[in-house]
Amino acid sequence: MLVDREGLWFRVLAARYGVERGRLRVGGRSGSTWWREIARIREGSELGGSWFGEHVSKRVGDGSSSFFWTDPWVEGIPLCERFGRLFDLSENRGLTVAEMFSLGWGVAGEAW
Repeated sequence: MLVDREGLWFRVLAARYGVERGRLRVGGRSGSTWWREIARIREGSELGGSWFGEHVSKRVGDGSSSFFWTDPWVEGIPLCERFGRLFDLSENRGLTVAEMFSLGWGVAGEAW
């Protein structure tokens, strides 16, 4: 539901709450109760810590549904936090792994 960016539910939630850094926004006080609860589970602030991250795994596959900068990678920390300065300098902050790869990784790679 949240991974398929072309799917109906993703588009409905994106229209309602917006997208920030490649992820659906929570919506603050204007968000519905169920959506705030899902976001809390996603962020690990409910059910005794990082329940969601400890019980659900993610395979990158072809990289089309994994965000390069904002998805948690090593020890549950996204690259945008681990390498904040590099993220601030990046022109492509909301891209998936597949999109970054297609732009190129080399010294003159457009992905950076």
